[in-house]
Amino acid sequence: MSKLRVATIPVGGEAVRLRPLSVETSKALIRILNRPILEFIILELAINGIEDIYLGVRGYYNYKAVHDYFREGYWVRAKYPFIDRDVRIRYMPRYETSGNAEAVKILIEYYGINEPLVVVQCDNIFKLNLSKVLEFHKNVGADMVIVLKETEDVSGFGVAELGANNRITRFIEKPKQEEAPSNLINTGIYIVEPTVIEFFNTFHGKELLKTGKMDFGQHVIPKLIELGYNVYGYIMEEGYWFDIGTPERYLEAMKYLLHTKDYRVLEAEEKIPNVFFQGRSPKSKEFHEDIIIKSKNGSVNFSGVTLIGRHVILGENTFIEDSSIDNYCIIGSNNHISGSAIMDRSYIEEEVKIINSIIGRHVYLERNVTIVNSYIGDNVHIGAHSKLVNAKIWPHEKIPSHAHIENYEVKPHRYLEL
Repeated sequence: MSKLRVATIPVGGEAVRLRPLSVETSKALIRILNRPILEFIILELAINGIEDIYLGVRGYYNYKAVHDYFREGYWVRAKYPFIDRDVRIRYMPRYETSGNAEAVKILIEYYGINEPLVVVQCDNIFKLNLSKVLEFHKNVGADMVIVLKETEDVSGFGVAELGANNRITRFIEKPKQEEAPSNLINTGIYIVEPTVIEFFNTFHGKELLKTGKMDFGQHVIPKLIELGYNVYGYIMEEGYWFDIGTPERYLEAMKYLLHTKDYRVLEAEEKIPNVFFQGRSPKSKEFHEDIIIKSKNGSVNFSGVTLIGRHVILGENTFIEDSSIDNYCIIGSNNHISGSAIMDRSYIEEEVKIINSIIGRHVYLERNVTIVNSYIGDNVHIGAHSKLVNAKIWPHEKIPSHAHIENYEVKPHRYLEL
């Protein structure tokens, strides 16, 4: 096999750490830079020549939401003209699974996949030359290659210890910082040989399946290493990788990706220095022109890099810095937005300040609201003269005027069991 053609993406889990953004939205469909996270993964796989992508979607609502958006994948080539081949997306039958490894196992068996494949987690955004990973994979004769990344803070990740030729001799899932065997973390990107899938039909593999221990990092990888399978680590030295597992990491990834100024990432045109506009329709261009005129006369100011979605309205005396404004948002006058994401169809009145925060979809902010280091779920209404600092507001909440919420999570009764 001279190239990789096939990828699987497990799409399950409740994304607890991403709440309130993930309360009513599949993790794969949470919007970043005005598109779902999963679309970035599919695009990067297509750039790497992947032709068949299999989604291990768990749960009826999750399946329906993901399928309704991504369908069979033939839109990829139409939307991104620089992709030179069709991409086909297929879905896992509706089975309940006990981990991401079981989703991959089901996909491989159901579709009869019998070649090396890429496995990617659905909350990763990355840029990586998979051909180099495959070359390493073949040179060392690996059963499985794990893409690793050096980092100072390993908390929350699997950590690998390497031996000769980067063979992984030990793997610990989410160790304490002081107990980590190295600073090399698991990115959740793997190249897997059919031999790994055959493992699940062995005694040890069947035991993991029977006991519901089917998470790659926590169960499968340590067991493969213990049994002597050829598991190797490929250390990322080029490109980038982000785990969009928390709101804080979401904002970190957003700011980094903005500053790449890569058309393929932003899917936008730079019409003002460091300000990128999405949308090609006459109406979108009309809104763009209004913003451009305001920028030229100084009534709208930008700093850093900003992404503006389709049909966005910006009021007078507005300042935007290192932020993403999604489609159909209306931003009133005298507003200050810095290091933040405003998701689609949100309405922001006047004299609002938003700093290092995420504003969900269809949110209404009345005048003179301040939001700092906070995460607002979908369909939230925040009353005038309110101040939120280090707050989380779950979907559909209505915050009264003059509220002051600090270091607190507003969670309605219907979600108390979550």
